[in-house]
Amino acid sequence: MKFSQKPQSARWIILATSFAIILLILWNTYRFFQVFKNEERLKMTVLAESMKTIDKADLLNDEIELPLQIISNNKTIPVIVTDSKGRILNTANLSEQLANDSVYMKRTLARLKKENEPILMASTGSKQYLYYGNSELLNSLKYFPIALLLIIFLFIALIYNYYRSVKIGSENKLWAGMAKETAHQIGTPLSSLLGWIEILRSEHVEESTVQEIEKDVARLQTIADRFSKIGSEPVLESLDLVAETEKSYAYLKSRFAGQVSFTFNAPTYPIYRNLNPVLHSWTIENLVKNSIDAMRGRGAIDLTITDDGKQVRIFVSDTGKGIAKHQFKRIFEPGFTTKKRGWGLGLSLTKRIVEEYHKGKIAVTRSEIGKGTTIEVSL
Repeated sequence: MKFSQKPQSARWIILATSFAIILLILWNTYRFFQVFKNEERLKMTVLAESMKTIDKADLLNDEIELPLQIISNNKTIPVIVTDSKGRILNTANLSEQLANDSVYMKRTLARLKKENEPILMASTGSKQYLYYGNSELLNSLKYFPIALLLIIFLFIALIYNYYRSVKIGSENKLWAGMAKETAHQIGTPLSSLLGWIEILRSEHVEESTVQEIEKDVARLQTIADRFSKIGSEPVLESLDLVAETEKSYAYLKSRFAGQVSFTFNAPTYPIYRNLNPVLHSWTIENLVKNSIDAMRGRGAIDLTITDDGKQVRIFVSDTGKGIAKHQFKRIFEPGFTTKKRGWGLGLSLTKRIVEEYHKGKIAVTRSEIGKGTTIEVSL
């Protein structure tokens, strides 16, 4: 219990620390923004006073060099000066090409009004208002937290994807290890059963009984062979997909034909693809058995093969209980099952066989609750 709680506590501590660091960075950024904003306000106040000084000064006698220098030094903050009626009197750091565009100037003035409070410039006999916007530095600082959050979220996403891929890799190794161990464990009693079959023959047991036992032993050998190929690179052969599929389908039909109606539709000509016959047979068996389970042993299954010259598609359709749309992808995840009993490995192994070993695709193409499901395998 202590060992299971420590990693969980460590994760929460890391999350809380990361959240605190983010808040600290955002708070400091906000403080810097306010400091710079106040500095620019002070700078604009000085600018307004300089403009008032020049407006009142006697240009021939008064010293106006300092106010002019203050005004000319403002090269980053956009400025618009208006009279009390809102008419534009003067501008600075705006596009000279659009200075005569009244629509552009009105839009710019409206934007500056939203960014900062105007500074009153009480001149002789009239009032003027100085509107100013944020400098490029201030605007950059304003969007800095957004950029920071995006970088943090990207970093979190990369970490998540890394750990997810590691987890999936570990699960794949686990399933492969379990499969190989299962094949190894089955192999020992199989060898013994083969010996017992020879003993039964030597004791002249009825041949039909021995043959049935041989069929079951052969079936167990096939299952062991399938499990032994999981986790290793299978040997692919150029085989007739139609014949291999029909062979597996016919075997299942002979086992379940009592209460399930089977139909098979395929081109009459051979379609050659690189296949591993054992694993392809397992794919067909898993899909058909999954359909039989969905129908609770009663209904109709249709397997159709189509060929358009580029891709071969195998459609397995049933009249079972159907799958909810949000579960279309989840049914191929290891451990996911809607049955009361089962490990949820059949379709996940099928997906691995189709996509990793045969370089194909598998997906649910149609499903309605209470009406049935169609799964497509494309090669």
